[in-house]
Amino acid sequence: MSDTSEFTEKEEKEDITPEEEQGNQSEDSSEDEASGATEMDFLRNLFSSTLGLGSVEKVLDELNLEGLARYIQSGKCKNIVCMVGAGISTSAGIPDFRSPGTGLYANLQKYNLPYPEAIFQIDYFKKHPEPFFALARELYPGQFKPTVCHYFMKMLKDKGLLRRCYSQNIDTLERVAGLEGDDLIEAHGTFFTSHCVSFSCRKEYNLEWMKEKIFSDDIPKCDKCSSLVKPDIVFFGESLPVRFFTSMKMDFPQCDLLIIMGTSLQVQPFAGLVGRVSKSCPRLLINMEKAGQADPFFGVLDFGGGMDFDSEKAYRDVAHISTCDEGCLALADLLGWKGELEELVNSEHSRIEAEDQQEKASGAAGAAAETGTPRSAPEDKTTDQQTND
Repeated sequence: MSDTSEFTEKEEKEDITPEEEQGNQSEDSSEDEASGATEMDFLRNLFSSTLGLGSVEKVLDELNLEGLARYIQSGKCKNIVCMVGAGISTSAGIPDFRSPGTGLYANLQKYNLPYPEAIFQIDYFKKHPEPFFALARELYPGQFKPTVCHYFMKMLKDKGLLRRCYSQNIDTLERVAGLEGDDLIEAHGTFFTSHCVSFSCRKEYNLEWMKEKIFSDDIPKCDKCSSLVKPDIVFFGESLPVRFFTSMKMDFPQCDLLIIMGTSLQVQPFAGLVGRVSKSCPRLLINMEKAGQADPFFGVLDFGGGMDFDSEKAYRDVAHISTCDEGCLALADLLGWKGELEELVNSEHSRIEAEDQQEKASGAAGAAAETGTPRSAPEDKTTDQQTND
């Protein structure tokens, strides 16, 4: 999930039960298989480049948004895969992880952690769950609205162009925007479901159950075995979902445009996905800085899956340096979709705000009924809602 310090293997082995060992073997086999496939891709590219075998079709007539827009409009682009990270949610008010000063890791001092990444380490969580759940109250899904970028991906889906979205995010905003389970690979898990951490139990809990526990300041405990209950997000020391490994083998060979947004491409195995598309597949990066570039040594030899934006050999990779929302609006404008996208964002935000107001009003009415307190006059209620917003 991030580039963090390794924890000791000794501590991990002490906590592993026979059931856990058996479950890990299945997940490890999927990861090993994916790793082997990556090595084979590397060797194929090496031999192909060294022996001068094969030719690469140049799909884009220009390496910019205009060239990409013409390609999408040509009818040849039918299987777009999106790879997204925390940068697509910053305009919703959710901090990313690594931005100096404003990123999540730069603002965790109040939790007295031994180091910032500990808040997402499974061993630390099992012993000290309080910091994670305190942070979860601040970042919990349902407090934020999807961004322009989220709704751009929804438009790709509605137009029959989105094959899949691979997300590193745990905020569930892709789901709120209208992407459904089959549209999504939540590579680092999700708050949408939770499970008991005991491998002999593993009882599942839904989003509302976890929300109630977190906002009542309770440490969520399983009502069956009393073990901790953890949202299904991937902590350091845990395997990625098996579906991540099985789906990527189907999706990336079929991908005819890869759009990468709001990610530093520093975290493996997610970052390695950029190298799994065909060598002719165009790749667009929308980010505040360039990322995922090829190692200079491998770039000279012309193999490997890294991005190449600037060399004389660049032929398919486009970097649009901007916020994710600005980049999506710019591309939508070139495609003739800008008005439609803005209308979708405005209508969906209005719907979400109306539902939030209705939920607050319903909650206030329920609380008043329980305590016998008269309901506030309409003026007072309006003032309270504006203050809360």
